[in-house]
Amino acid sequence: MGEMIQLTSEDEHLLTAYQATPKDTAKGGIVILQEIFGLTSHIRRVTDQYAEQGYLAIAPSLFDRVQADIILDYSDIDTGRSIMMGLDQNEVITDIKASVGAAQTAGNVAVIGYCWGGAMADLAACRVKIDAAVAYYGRMIVDWLDEQPGCPTIYHFGANDPYIPQDIIEKISNGRPDHPSYVYAEAGHGFNCDEREEFEPESAKLALDRTLEFLGRVL
Repeated sequence: MGEMIQLTSEDEHLLTAYQATPKDTAKGGIVILQEIFGLTSHIRRVTDQYAEQGYLAIAPSLFDRVQADIILDYSDIDTGRSIMMGLDQNEVITDIKASVGAAQTAGNVAVIGYCWGGAMADLAACRVKIDAAVAYYGRMIVDWLDEQPGCPTIYHFGANDPYIPQDIIEKISNGRPDHPSYVYAEAGHGFNCDEREEFEPESAKLALDRTLEFLGRVL
């Protein structure tokens, strides 16, 4: 359904992105932000999924500043985390801006991210002019709670997430009092990804339903 495109950030960095286009006139734009495993087949399918819902959807390859075409196995957490930690956060935001600019050809834009990408979606809501954001299990959000989203934002967490314990979820929720957080009792980390053992289909469906309702209301 989708195709690989090239984007240019404001600092002239060239990055690839996966873009999926709806069949009819787009209802708006969606930027999909990856986990620490790169533009996996799952992330591309999520991008297709939002195009099927009527949005122009773009998933930038945020690891391109390190090396092009990085796609890791889900067991290779240490490598993914090492690449992520080596990125300049400001440059990541610059690449998200380029993606938002491309998605704006379809109208208002939401940024949706998963794991590390979920945290970056929240940071984009704080630092980039966008119209909505959705953050799935983004632990790093706790590091910048002094900043606030400039657009409507919602959060999805798994109650059984070993990386984001209840006290961290509460800190994030309390630090974002104007933006709803949803906690899924049966879910752990990565519950939206159907390629991982942690996939929890009922929680994933409910989170998607809530996300689509939110997007339909705010975009």
